[in-house]
Amino acid sequence: MGTHKITAPLVFAITIAAIGSFQFGYNAGVINAPEMIIKDFINYTLEEKLEKLPTEVFLTSLWSLSVAIFSVGGMIGSFSVGLFVNRFGRRNSMLIVNLVAVIGGCLLGFCKLAESVVMLILGRLVIGIFCGLCTGFVPMYIGEVSPTAMRGAFGTLHQLGIVIGILVAQIFGLKYILGTEDLWPLLLGFTILPALLQCAALPFCPESPRFLLINRKEEDSARRILQRLWGTEDVTQDIQEMKDESARMAQEKQATVLELFRSPNYQQPIMISIMLQLSQQLSGINAVFFYSTGIFKDAGVEEPIYATIGAGVVNTIFTVVSLFLVERAGRRTLHMIGLGGMAFCSILMTISLLLKDEYSWMSYICIVAILVFVAFFEIGPGPIPWFIVAELFSQGPRPAAMAVAGCSNWTATFLVGLLFPSAAFYLGAYVFIIFTVFLVIFLVFTFFKVPETRGRTFEEIARVFEGQAQGAGRADKGPVMEMNSIQPDKETTTNV
Repeated sequence: MGTHKITAPLVFAITIAAIGSFQFGYNAGVINAPEMIIKDFINYTLEEKLEKLPTEVFLTSLWSLSVAIFSVGGMIGSFSVGLFVNRFGRRNSMLIVNLVAVIGGCLLGFCKLAESVVMLILGRLVIGIFCGLCTGFVPMYIGEVSPTAMRGAFGTLHQLGIVIGILVAQIFGLKYILGTEDLWPLLLGFTILPALLQCAALPFCPESPRFLLINRKEEDSARRILQRLWGTEDVTQDIQEMKDESARMAQEKQATVLELFRSPNYQQPIMISIMLQLSQQLSGINAVFFYSTGIFKDAGVEEPIYATIGAGVVNTIFTVVSLFLVERAGRRTLHMIGLGGMAFCSILMTISLLLKDEYSWMSYICIVAILVFVAFFEIGPGPIPWFIVAELFSQGPRPAAMAVAGCSNWTATFLVGLLFPSAAFYLGAYVFIIFTVFLVIFLVFTFFKVPETRGRTFEEIARVFEGQAQGAGRADKGPVMEMNSIQPDKETTTNV
């Protein structure tokens, strides 16, 4: 059995793929810093076109639409993942959709010059579609090129790319860099540069060996790529595992989105996938960043934006920590630790927000709670939902499952963005109690339903769910017990 190494071609391929993750993070965070400047642009442009001053309500509605349309685009893009990856392959799909990023970046970069609010909104929609596609392509590609024993660690790089993108957007949005009245179109149009970089580098990355063997039946190409990526000549057992999966896939019905909910083999993993995605977006992480600026200001921080950037740095550091822990502690354990820690910090934030007017030192307690909350998020609920979906499904249903899970994530993001401001207005600090309840529900669900996939091949994981579906009427133990009772290999190999 070959021992797999971390090779230069593997690191290069995963790093280039993760540019798509960076794009998602950057475009999600870039709109916040120049908010007032863009509102002035909308106001001025409409005044010129309509020849009268737009109302405050209309102005706010257009701004909200420019922000929310990104999530709508993400929902459309994420649901379209299967259309691309099955036809063009994983790598080529990432290459093709960079054209969408360039179109979106041009619309955003030239909207001020054209004095067009429509171009701004349309650009955000197009970039949202691109980012939605990336949230499916990147985890799938990384999962399929990584050795089983390193799949979790490399899978975390998707989330690392996202948080680095958010951090870069926050820094570039500072007033003395690109967050000015003249330069904000460059801030929004910057997304073209990573797209061009990825276009130039992707042809030097290999296609997913699983796609080549299982979907295209190109065994020799798949073998050569595995040997180069994993740094070993002995990939016979890995190739055989893919062949077995291919043979099983040929006997199954085509895995459409509807089939995921109809087939007993897929019902449990798709339910787990959706719940894990919801646990990420309904955890309250967006609410924390929404409140953070005001909290930092109350604590006497003169420039709260720098404190928010500090929270972004914490974000990045603990994503790196998760990268090193995920193959040691396991996905399920880290996810539960993250959810539990966030629930505790959420209660602490509620108490400190309620008491900070009476006791000034409570603001500092709240700041600590925010930073620890962010740290716990990046240990588990931040990175794990993205890549565990790819682990729960075999090659056939994987694209459809990624589409459903990604769409669930983007839909939850959209709803939180839509409903949270109203909830915060009416409930104030008590809004975090809602997120605490969600966190406890997701913690209980993870404990009872989510399997540990560390060290297991895709084929093994799929067989466990199939066995559970077939023996559902007579088995006493659930899939968590069955999966978690199998100890992963101690060797750094994908062989079992």
